[in-house]
Amino acid sequence: MEATSYRDVNITLRTLLAGVQAVLGGHFVGLYLYGSLASGDFDPERSDIDFVVVTDGGLPEELILALEAMHARLWAGGGKWALKLEGAYVPRGALRRYDPASAPRPCVNEGRFYTVREEPDWIIQRHVLREQGVVVAGPPLAPLIDPVSPEDLRGAVRGYLREWWAPMLEDPARLRSREYQAYAVLSMCRAVYTLEHGAIVSKGAAARWAQKALDPRWAPVIERALAWPRGEQRDEIEGTLELIRLAVQKGQLT
Repeated sequence: MEATSYRDVNITLRTLLAGVQAVLGGHFVGLYLYGSLASGDFDPERSDIDFVVVTDGGLPEELILALEAMHARLWAGGGKWALKLEGAYVPRGALRRYDPASAPRPCVNEGRFYTVREEPDWIIQRHVLREQGVVVAGPPLAPLIDPVSPEDLRGAVRGYLREWWAPMLEDPARLRSREYQAYAVLSMCRAVYTLEHGAIVSKGAAARWAQKALDPRWAPVIERALAWPRGEQRDEIEGTLELIRLAVQKGQLT
């Protein structure tokens, strides 16, 4: 049975799985999907392939270098979806709960391979993996991850609002891209939803909720973000900044 209903995505996933298993051997535990492919919100024109590879422990340097070389080969010959891979290699023990002191781990993001420590948003990713994660290969995920409480989810949202989004109010350079504006608007809808409900829904579901729950002036801004890259698109930097400011205020960070 294929992991998704998208033929080209499945081809990329099979190639990724074969490459990962060839490099990791007995260190491989499983390959899983989260994000839009798990929530049902996947859009071939805008979505990434969010994945996690679970390993049986921390990886030695030679295996990390071999993974980097494997991803380079995949990017060189794997087409569009290889470049849309966004994921991390996480030891089974570290998957159970968020630990900011855990060792840096290999990550992949649209053509980049690097190592980084966990950030607070991984509290959210663990929750999504536990509740919605799609098994490509390996054992069920839920027994490997502790439940995440509503207050922990709210705390994670406050953390990434503070560390990632609030600084853009002073330096909005990243928001000059219309693509990133749309991403930011939908992300703020989901942040506000989680702050109010202590739960995680897809960006699309959160945006539809926000169109009804927030001031009506936000409805067209959100609608254009939902439609991106289709339909009428205009520069929304001021509206995007206002929505970030609203989310930051609701997180009581100002």
